[in-house]
Amino acid sequence: MSRILLLYSSVYGQTLKISQFIESEARALGDEVVVRPLAEGAADAAGFDALVVGSSIRHGKHHAEVMDFVRAQRELLDRMPSAFFSVSLIARKPTKQTPETNQYVREFVAKSPWKPRLIGIFGGVLDYQRYRVFDRYAIRFIMTLTKGPTDLHTNVEFTNWDKVREFTAQLSALAAGRSVQA
Repeated sequence: MSRILLLYSSVYGQTLKISQFIESEARALGDEVVVRPLAEGAADAAGFDALVVGSSIRHGKHHAEVMDFVRAQRELLDRMPSAFFSVSLIARKPTKQTPETNQYVREFVAKSPWKPRLIGIFGGVLDYQRYRVFDRYAIRFIMTLTKGPTDLHTNVEFTNWDKVREFTAQLSALAAGRSVQA
């Protein structure tokens, strides 16, 4: 049994939902996962076998607190098995679900001093009614450009739970010190 610390940064809750799914799936594999907001930090990380950071995209970028955490905790992240996952609407498209094809993850990895051993990329939720007015119309504009849903009553979840399950199995292997197939 491995112990995994999963820190997440979320605005509308899908990254938390994915984190809780990872926790449940990892438990079924025999691991223990502690899920908490990134802001609560990793002061007790020495008691874990692996560390995961999950972040959604907001206005075309991962949350600033994620990069702040990475810079402050680089030694910790380099020392222990670590993983990263990103949640975005662009990842609704299968062609945008790899580190090489997802521009947000490419930019994050290029700017980050941390190179996670495992990266997951998952589609988020498009729920226009939950967004503030500015966000609603900004996202609708982006959906128009990327040929996504533009009806302001759209509420659709693009998360591929099988891909999250696969990521969790790889994470379990990483935490146990086994090789990970990317």
